[in-house]
Amino acid sequence: MIIDKLALIYLENQKILAAKSRGRDTYYIPGGKREPGESDEDALVREISEEISIVLDPSLLQFYGEFQAQAHGQPEGVLVRLGCYTTTERGEVSAAAEIEEVKWLTYADRAKVSLAAQLLFDDLKVKGLLA
Repeated sequence: MIIDKLALIYLENQKILAAKSRGRDTYYIPGGKREPGESDEDALVREISEEISIVLDPSLLQFYGEFQAQAHGQPEGVLVRLGCYTTTERGEVSAAAEIEEVKWLTYADRAKVSLAAQLLFDDLKVKGLLA
């Protein structure tokens, strides 16, 4: 089984924005799942607004890549596929909905994120985008 999720790579000063939901012990990259009939861009605009209170312009989203790994907190063999997008847009980040905390992470924080996000961290580090 594959859980298909979308994520927004939001970088500033070689740090990536991550979020932690209430009652969870792991950070993840803000985003979520598509609703029926939603495009990737529409889903990200909705999820990012709900989670971190930023209203994105879908035309500024650019596909970055996909990362797949064992899903955190799921039975062995349940994978998550993270479709990642970037944007040049910036806004005031504020935790909302189920989000308990938002935090700017560096590569040194890699162990604090999900396995799929760890693969993203590796990729960003190799490309010199993450400190």
